[in-house]
Amino acid sequence: MIFKVFYQDNKTEVPVREKTSAMYVQADAERDVRLKLKDRSINIEYIQKVDEAHHEYEKQNEDFKVLEI
Repeated sequence: MIFKVFYQDNKTEVPVREKTSAMYVQADAERDVRLKLKDRSINIEYIQKVDEAHHEYEKQNEDFKVLEI
């Protein structure tokens, strides 16, 4: 499955919507995503499971990359 992870780059700052970034991660469950990203210094705001229609839409973006950690 593919998950979209919304996060802030700095773990120590208060989250600000304008600074939110997103990445796509291949994992079996949300818990696996958190385990894969635990050693990164990011503040995870939300993890969203990407369904097939959403995945097809996002693949149209040339910057779309799925992290396989």
